[in-house]
Amino acid sequence: MTDEQSSHREREDTSGPEPDESPKERVDRELIELLNGLRVILPGVQVLLAFLLTVPFSSGFSKTGSTERILYFVTVLFTVAATGALTMPAAYHRIRFRQGDKERMLRISNVFAIAGLVLLTFAMASVVFLITNVLYGIAAAVPVALVCLVVLGFSWFAVPVFWSGADAD
Repeated sequence: MTDEQSSHREREDTSGPEPDESPKERVDRELIELLNGLRVILPGVQVLLAFLLTVPFSSGFSKTGSTERILYFVTVLFTVAATGALTMPAAYHRIRFRQGDKERMLRISNVFAIAGLVLLTFAMASVVFLITNVLYGIAAAVPVALVCLVVLGFSWFAVPVFWSGADAD
């Protein structure tokens, strides 16, 4: 067996339903996997939001110009939106618990998790832009933020999409 055939067989063995897994068990497992993934992401998002919420109360904030204040506010909005989208699956699960629609819950939660990651990408690039702009000016902030967007966009979105396409071969 070639390495490519072995790799393809391993993917087949680890993708899809587990052996002897019922549809209900599959949905339960996938929902648990989604919620566990979000538990890994959320502490970082919460720390970012907490940091941002303290900034206006620091002594130097009053010295910022209107452009920096707008950038700051946009960054806060991206971070709040990402937090909301990433916590939506847990809220949905609590509210719709035991109402028999886990398949729909899983689909909707997955969409919100992906949207939350998109928003988090922009929040992180925005905070990097804001900090770089304060430290080194706009000339440095633009390329650094763009690199941040590209790296996060590539690693979080392009890699899974390209690998998914490659797996279909």
